[in-house]
Amino acid sequence: MTPESLTTLRSHLRGAVVVPSDASYDTLRRVYNACVDRRPAAIVRCSAASDVIRALAFAREADLPLSIRGGGHNVAGRAVCDDGVMIDLSTMRSVRVDQARKRVRAEPGVVYKEFDHETQAFGLATTGGTVSATGIAGLTLGGGIGWLMRVHGLACDNLVSADVVTADGRLVQASRDENADLFWGLRGGGGNFGVVTSFEYQLHVLGPILAGMLVHPIARARDLWRFHRDAMRNATDEVIAFTGLLCGPDGQPIAVQVPAYIGAVADGEKALAPFRSFGPPVADMVAPTPYVQLQQLFDAGLPSGLYNYWTSNFLKGLTDDIIDIVVEAFAQAPTPLCVVLLEPLGGAVSRVSEDESAFTLREGDYNLAIVGRWADPADAGRTIAWARQLNQQLAPHSLESTYINYLPEDEGSRVAAIYGDARYKRLQDLKRKYDPQNLFRTNVNIAPSY
Repeated sequence: MTPESLTTLRSHLRGAVVVPSDASYDTLRRVYNACVDRRPAAIVRCSAASDVIRALAFAREADLPLSIRGGGHNVAGRAVCDDGVMIDLSTMRSVRVDQARKRVRAEPGVVYKEFDHETQAFGLATTGGTVSATGIAGLTLGGGIGWLMRVHGLACDNLVSADVVTADGRLVQASRDENADLFWGLRGGGGNFGVVTSFEYQLHVLGPILAGMLVHPIARARDLWRFHRDAMRNATDEVIAFTGLLCGPDGQPIAVQVPAYIGAVADGEKALAPFRSFGPPVADMVAPTPYVQLQQLFDAGLPSGLYNYWTSNFLKGLTDDIIDIVVEAFAQAPTPLCVVLLEPLGGAVSRVSEDESAFTLREGDYNLAIVGRWADPADAGRTIAWARQLNQQLAPHSLESTYINYLPEDEGSRVAAIYGDARYKRLQDLKRKYDPQNLFRTNVNIAPSY
């Protein structure tokens, strides 16, 4: 990369090119996880698909590493590369709702706080994450766990079409009717096949819901998780309840449930009564709640700028042994910032055919997220060791797959096993068709060769 080549690139862009000598460089290369301290040679701030095409050509012709930033929330920091080109999509933030068709088209720099603000203005919503700072792009391409998934499926299940810039610089549309093979791979295959410059989603009518946090003493954690297991077993699709172990604002450990009824508030009173019957809780904050408020419930507890190491396990059932392992491990958490969160699947997630999309694994009942976090760099080693150890302890009780959006960088060797032989081969075939040189490799990478 030379000054002359950068000048040429800038002359062909609507957006800007930022290099290490620019004042904004350090701010723009930062992402959610403070562990990520990579230094791209150039950050291309794209304004449109045409900028993406130019940036890809620049990286491809110069044989430079390439990374793609949407919301920058991926905990492994795959948005940022060293000594290469970071395509920054964060300025592409248009959201256009088609109320009559219950559709929305959004650009890849949009985060869910913005997305939900626009869709809820029309009383509509679709599945999308549990932290409002999460970007729609990475979450959807990795599957898309969220509050609405038991009723409406994952984020990727609600994807109708996508505009994609492929590795060779073509802009194509992917849907069930056009480039259907690419559409299949985009839904759960991560950022392996191109840069999505526009997402179109199906929306659903959603007004105020009944939801909120129930706080319990940590001494009752085992009983709470067993109770939660039984309550979810009898729950309808409209009921979802996340449960976790964490420390409160005073630094003391607590056990929490966050039930929500995705439907009319009046119906939710009866549906959530079983969850509120355990205890009594130290605090019951379940109340009629706007969906945007529920989407922001975890924001304060999961802020940007901390050091993070996350991993996860898909579970088929929640046995007493699993509960014992988790509760005992949380008691040994090295910092008060560590969290263990149980995300219930099932419902509409499990009713989608395994062949419908690249996402795997729909037979899981739960995703258990292990969130190692620390503020002092000196705590890195023991916090990462704690998360890895808990993950290893749970492995014999877990399904082979895991949620790729929580996959840490050091578990990249698991990718083939996560997808399974048949699905991984299909993904490899797709990779060889759309990105045979593996230009898109700073991701949960699918190798193009067998």
